[in-house]
Amino acid sequence: MPLPEPAVARKRFHTRSIVIEGFRREDGLLELDAMLEDTKDIDYPLASGVRPAGHPVHLMRARVTLDAAFNIIDAHASSDAVPYAGGCDTIAPAYRKLIGLNLLRGFRSTVREMFGDVRGCSHMTEMLLSLPTAAIQTFATFRREDEDTGEKPFQLDRCHALETSSETVRKYYPKWHRLRR
Repeated sequence: MPLPEPAVARKRFHTRSIVIEGFRREDGLLELDAMLEDTKDIDYPLASGVRPAGHPVHLMRARVTLDAAFNIIDAHASSDAVPYAGGCDTIAPAYRKLIGLNLLRGFRSTVREMFGDVRGCSHMTEMLLSLPTAAIQTFATFRREDEDTGEKPFQLDRCHALETSSETVRKYYPKWHRLRR
């Protein structure tokens, strides 16, 4: 169901876009390219100067390379547009510390711990928090839902609709449906 129409007339002033693209490499590994962009619909005065309407205030990018177990085996980040050049754009190399983390085992809390507050860029860190579900969606592209491997489908018990006691699971994954305890 879509959002209701606004009750009062309004005018947009800010847009934040987060885009994550998933790729399969020729060597079988997966890569996620993430981008966060903030733009204003008006000229935006900053202490560092005016950012013209439509020009990015923030443009952050990250790329992580993953193995089949969701381990990050390579990571790169860049800050292509920042409000405070010479400051904001110096933290990107710190995000190489993502290498060795697993996207499905404590990733979000570890990222907050490693890069929270002044230890990282708040925008870059926020963008990275979307990587686990984007990785799952990318991997899901290559798995058939009707495959019966004998193992519980990966997506079950990972969201409200696919809780194994739900009506959705009873309908679409009856083998895995469990009565609510």
